[in-house]
Amino acid sequence: MALNTLVYGSVLQKKLDAAATKTLTSGWMDGNAGQVEYNGGNKIKMPEISTTGLKDYDRDEGYPSGGVTLAYKEYEMTMDRGASFQLDSMDVNETNFIVNATSVTGEFQNEHVIPEIDSYRYSKLYALLKAADRATPYTADEKTVMDALLSDVAKVRDEVGEDIPLVVSIAQPVKTKLELNDKFAKLLNVADFKSGEINTQLKQINNCFLKPVPSSRMKTAYIFKDGKTEGEKEGGFAPADSAKQINWIITVQTAPIAVTKQDKMKIFDPDTYQKGDAWFIGYRRYHEVWLPENRYKKCWVNAEAEA
Repeated sequence: MALNTLVYGSVLQKKLDAAATKTLTSGWMDGNAGQVEYNGGNKIKMPEISTTGLKDYDRDEGYPSGGVTLAYKEYEMTMDRGASFQLDSMDVNETNFIVNATSVTGEFQNEHVIPEIDSYRYSKLYALLKAADRATPYTADEKTVMDALLSDVAKVRDEVGEDIPLVVSIAQPVKTKLELNDKFAKLLNVADFKSGEINTQLKQINNCFLKPVPSSRMKTAYIFKDGKTEGEKEGGFAPADSAKQINWIITVQTAPIAVTKQDKMKIFDPDTYQKGDAWFIGYRRYHEVWLPENRYKKCWVNAEAEA
């Protein structure tokens, strides 16, 4: 039985990973994780490089000396989340376990895991950029939404130039308003968007990829329930009472860095699991997203005004 449970765990994990790749709207941020050095615990390190500028060339002495500094800054991982499920052995025998477990874990992933990861990432990016004065307060309106978006894009373009593609993570209802604007069709084209090994086609305007996101995942603040506190025992997450709608987040594709250090499925069969005559499924996800300070200027956020 032990061998079977290992195989089942591997099969289920592959199914979860495949589903996440397709439906996690912020999955492209994981492609930047190669910049991270992880040595265990809750800390990671990222390199920060700085150099001195140009100096006058000396025709006698030759090249003027320059300097380069390479330092590693520590960042902390905070989102350590998990859940477990039991499938009674009388309801599930070994032969049909994988079918039932796939249904349970698939529902769990689609309804809870993926929306929570997206929501955490977007709300954290909003908080960082808002604190850095890289935010515009705005209530989306069909007549003005195109001008508002292009105005925010221009603020990022002023820092990074015209040639670098930008990613605009945009709330779906706001994208719909944008598509109804008279100017939209004149600027629209479709282009390939590469995220790791995944290639998709996205609508693009002015060299900006439009990445639609369900509006429920783009709130300015969430409560991530701990499962212990009164009123939070059911777990999951929900928008904070003060939350407002994020309209869009504009970034250079390489700016936000998302990392998952534990995405693991553990399964015990009824003979091994000691707390009941049941199959046990345990899931844990240890993840985080960061935006290094030197990349703030490459990003902009637009959201409804806070009270």
